[in-house]
Amino acid sequence: MQEVLSVSNEVAAELATIDDAVLSALRDRLGCDVLLRGNRLTLDGDHEKVGDARLVIDELVELVEGGHAIGAGTVDAVLAALDESRDLRDVFEDVVWRHRGKKITPKTVNQKHYVDAIRRCTITFGIGPAGTGKTYLAMALAVQALHERKVNRIILTRPAVEAGERLGFLPGDMLAKVDPYLRPLYDALYDMLDADRVSSYMEKGTIEVAPLAFMRGRTLNDSFVILDEAQNTTPEQMHMFLTRLGFGSKIVVTGDVTQVDLPRDQASGLVRVRQILGAVDGIQFIELGNQDVVRHVLVQRIVEAYKRHSEQSTNGPGP
Repeated sequence: MQEVLSVSNEVAAELATIDDAVLSALRDRLGCDVLLRGNRLTLDGDHEKVGDARLVIDELVELVEGGHAIGAGTVDAVLAALDESRDLRDVFEDVVWRHRGKKITPKTVNQKHYVDAIRRCTITFGIGPAGTGKTYLAMALAVQALHERKVNRIILTRPAVEAGERLGFLPGDMLAKVDPYLRPLYDALYDMLDADRVSSYMEKGTIEVAPLAFMRGRTLNDSFVILDEAQNTTPEQMHMFLTRLGFGSKIVVTGDVTQVDLPRDQASGLVRVRQILGAVDGIQFIELGNQDVVRHVLVQRIVEAYKRHSEQSTNGPGP
């Protein structure tokens, strides 16, 4: 069966993104041929698959006409929303934060679940590979909470896994030594706030970026606290961190359990904590996967390729 659709110039331009990422995703996910020539979109395949493709195209057209940029991950979001019979606008129009005309919103259904969990729960764990928006969305929600005066400060922390011999050779005091480990958190902050506002907040202590070791002995009240790269915490460090929770505070813990940099004989606190706290009320674990990668299309392909390689290596050759 073949069906030819006419689309607007705006929709055609979005579908013909760099490397034909959207069209490639449509072909891969829907199992039918998709060809765009000018404003004519041709769907070719069996009747059922072409029908499914038409539903997805209709959703994509509505998103573009509603002012949303689309990418390869949007195709997965549309498919997931259709599977759940969920209105896709609930996902893409949930604006977490705006800065200089840029809107930060969930890009996939799983990201929407993650955002909802952070709003609802006192402690939320976001677990998934690079590029799934774990830290970025948590940071946007923290800035929003500060702006709306739901909290008095934001505390961002990461473990410095090299905090031993190698770190000692770096110049400067302790903060200068750990600065490279905290740099990704600064990058996200500067993407959401003007540089002078970030500097002002940090001078006043309204925003604090510090290594995990600096959390010991503290009680964090009225704070939005984000622990990033939590796969590199030990179980003892994770326990220490979670018990810093004070009144009026919210904690988000993010990490990728496939990227543990600890010594081989050292257990990861992020792996262990789910076994301990998985059934505790007020705590939620959200799993994000390769389908939630929203960086450049090549990042998603890299993640998927490494996953396949890891699975092949684990299974190994047969006897």
